[in-house]
Amino acid sequence: MQPIELDKRPESCLIYGIANPCSIVVFGATGDLTTRKLAPALYNLYLQGVLPESSIIVGVARSEMSDDQFRMRIKEAVAGKDMSMWEKFAAALYYHSTQFDHSYSLSQLSERLKNLEKERNLGGDRVFYLAIPPSLYNVTVEMIGRSGLSRENFDGNGWARIVIEKPFGRDFKTAVELNKTLQKHFDESRIFRIDHYLAKETVQNVLMLRFANTIFEPLWNRMFIDHVQITAAESIGIESRAEYYEDSGILRDMFQNHMMQLLALTAMEPPSELQADYVRDERCKIFRSLRPFSAEDDFRNIILGQYGPGTIDGVGVRGYREEPGVSAASMTPTFATMKVFVENWRWNGVPFYLTSGKRLGEKLTEIVIHFRTVPHSMFRNALQESVTPNILTLGIYPDETVNLTFQINSPGSKICLRSVAMDFNYNEVYSLSNLDAYERLLLDCIQGDQMLFWRQDAVELCWSFLEPVLYHCESCLDMDKRLLTYDAGTWGPEINQL
Repeated sequence: MQPIELDKRPESCLIYGIANPCSIVVFGATGDLTTRKLAPALYNLYLQGVLPESSIIVGVARSEMSDDQFRMRIKEAVAGKDMSMWEKFAAALYYHSTQFDHSYSLSQLSERLKNLEKERNLGGDRVFYLAIPPSLYNVTVEMIGRSGLSRENFDGNGWARIVIEKPFGRDFKTAVELNKTLQKHFDESRIFRIDHYLAKETVQNVLMLRFANTIFEPLWNRMFIDHVQITAAESIGIESRAEYYEDSGILRDMFQNHMMQLLALTAMEPPSELQADYVRDERCKIFRSLRPFSAEDDFRNIILGQYGPGTIDGVGVRGYREEPGVSAASMTPTFATMKVFVENWRWNGVPFYLTSGKRLGEKLTEIVIHFRTVPHSMFRNALQESVTPNILTLGIYPDETVNLTFQINSPGSKICLRSVAMDFNYNEVYSLSNLDAYERLLLDCIQGDQMLFWRQDAVELCWSFLEPVLYHCESCLDMDKRLLTYDAGTWGPEINQL
């Protein structure tokens, strides 16, 4: 018998097609998101030949700045990368100063775009990326619409797409209001609600692992799985986002979006086809199947915490209430563990534990599947303890891995079981360059693929699920007793329930 050879991924698998030439307009071009994420992602796409040379990138912000000054700012943002293509890339960069709440100011942007597109022989395809504070979403979208920027079929065949970052509203009502503004000027097929977690290799491979391998899918249910743990931990604090975080807290910041999406990918049914709306339909079915929180729950299925002073990497750090811009009496949670149930035929009775927090032991994102213990009566007289159940760990960050533990007998005459693991590490197997999350999502947006983006019905379903918890947290009179304190650098408050 010939030995089995592992498939080697051809380079053609890295990128699905080349993007069409278009105009990419970044609102908030002088902000942190642009310099840390968007500029490096766009330049990497250009280096890999995915973003055509005829495309243009127009930065838009309130600050006065020339095109050359903007180019120098972006050059600093991509420093350390291969600069062999920088001059050509820089020639596609432009800057336009505007006021987001003035339609006349955006009308001037519209005229400049038309002129630039004419010079580059572009057909009018446009991506508008809102890298701005959520408080400016509604007014900016409204002004984009009034100025005519969102109109399609200008010059014959152009399309207009808009990209927004979470949070998508502050609650159900504001999410609906934001969507009304978006759909007033853009069709749902042109709205891209971005969640960069969904573009990570391991997250995408949750579906492939389950549905492309017959050894997993038959076991992926309540008959064989005891519980599931989904963790998204961060070692950093709130940095300079005190104003935003005081208003949102961990539940709005992480649970309404990232945690719900990881839950849906883990629990969803197989779609009939691997197409955007079929996949998003199945994710929505999971959100509809979540057991609602009720007044009777009264925090029995959720634990909240707030970090105090502690140590990170040997360096002392301040507590949340000592952070600049945070109230000394703040009741904002920076940590939450929530037990939720998906009440359908596949998962009824299986608890999903969702955990996320700031200033924890390390930055870590993973999905851990805990299988049921074996009926071990055959080991009754041989073992002094129960058989350790199998565990499947899907590492998302820092290492993109798949790890499965199972039991073997240690060498010797005595029966002595021990856990061993099978490991798969993406970075060790694939040395070819991968697209990072923002590169992948930008490319999908330009190509019109919405599979990794939120649809409005999913946004509303998640807000509906979380609102009872949010309102209970914000209205209860004994929040000072409910909110547990944990030292920065630890793994959160001690949990004696759930």
